[in-house]
Amino acid sequence: MNLTKKAHWALVVAAVAASLNAVADPAVVFDMGGKFDKSFNEAAFRGMEQWKKETGKNYLSFEIANESQREQALRRMAEKGASPIIGIGFGQASSIEKIAKEFPKLKFAIIDMVVNQPNVQSVVFKEQEGSFLVGVMAAIASKTGKVGFIGGMDIPLIRKFQCGFEQGAKYANPKADIFSNMTGTTGAAWNDPARGGELAKAQFTKGADVVFAAAGGTGMGVYQAAKDGGKLAIGVDSNQNYVQPGTMLTSMVKRVDLAVYNVAKNHTAGVSVLGLKEGGVDYATDEFNAKMITPDMKKRVEAAKADIVSGKVKVADYMADNACKF
Repeated sequence: MNLTKKAHWALVVAAVAASLNAVADPAVVFDMGGKFDKSFNEAAFRGMEQWKKETGKNYLSFEIANESQREQALRRMAEKGASPIIGIGFGQASSIEKIAKEFPKLKFAIIDMVVNQPNVQSVVFKEQEGSFLVGVMAAIASKTGKVGFIGGMDIPLIRKFQCGFEQGAKYANPKADIFSNMTGTTGAAWNDPARGGELAKAQFTKGADVVFAAAGGTGMGVYQAAKDGGKLAIGVDSNQNYVQPGTMLTSMVKRVDLAVYNVAKNHTAGVSVLGLKEGGVDYATDEFNAKMITPDMKKRVEAAKADIVSGKVKVADYMADNACKF
């Protein structure tokens, strides 16, 4: 073999070795509503974009249009060798469990649900803690002593938001009246702004003047109704203060972006739980609501936050503590 052929084969061997040792690109499968839903999926998108910007690497993504596409999309990513493969939303749990078993050498992750597989990282949040804080703010801001909650799909996860919100409102004002409605019992409940607006108007008619929506795209109708009626609204998941400036009192921020970024950067199988202490949930302040947050409100909500982080105040978890049974 002459030198040229030796050099050629050396390059081939080196290329093969490099490919075997290369780190696979991560992938993310966005759930219903798409990556620009101004809420949960969009937060995940921001996390992946941050990872992309910092690493200079690319990632694969897919936006499902219906529930039947979840398993198909996850399998397609696995067949391409993507790792970790991140499923956004509790609805992908059964599909991730199935595909993770089929591809045991790949890494998977799910946001908002626990999947007990050795190659899966599950990231869940203490939604009740962030909801408690915005409940405190709602009760303080209310002039009628009546506040409202509007959820999307009626599932235990959304009841966690409701339970935390009600605890926070009662913490700030033990005499507060709290109205609550769920939009529906199917996935369509996440994307029905017209229904969200109707539910909000009904609560306003009963005297509520601050409403917290944990309802995905349905929340857009709630916020519009609040603006039209001269009431206040509270956003969820992403910072939605900008959606209706002057109407949005705050947003219960759920750091899905941080969760996704951390998974892409350093996948760790097992369960990760993010609460106030871990920076996983919080309330949002920015230029859009700065004038609406009074010094007294800021002082009281920060005191509640510190007490929760220290353990002085324990916020009951609807899914674990047999609390707030509606």
